[in-house]
Amino acid sequence: MGRFGLFTKSGMDEGVAEYRQTSGAVLLDVRTREEYADGHIDGSRNLPLDEIDAVLKAIPNRDTPLFVHCRSGARSGQAAAYLKKMGYRNVRNIGGILDYQGKTVR
Repeated sequence: MGRFGLFTKSGMDEGVAEYRQTSGAVLLDVRTREEYADGHIDGSRNLPLDEIDAVLKAIPNRDTPLFVHCRSGARSGQAAAYLKKMGYRNVRNIGGILDYQGKTVR
């Protein structure tokens, strides 16, 4: 690790890399639709935190690996806790897109 973390990947970058290597995984972006439209990670699915109950219909298999993120990591932490409470068994909060060093799409 560099002295100031300048040469290390963020948890977000590592989480996206793990998502891409995990068969059947879903990258779940819980930001608002407007935030998502302004830029998101290619392949992510938008399910805003205030609509999180829709996950049961959108992703019915509770064994699906879910990699959850938002803008800063706060909402994704709430969403991850709620998803686990709903019975999803493979949930990981990977933080916020503000820390993501990769490309985003619109």
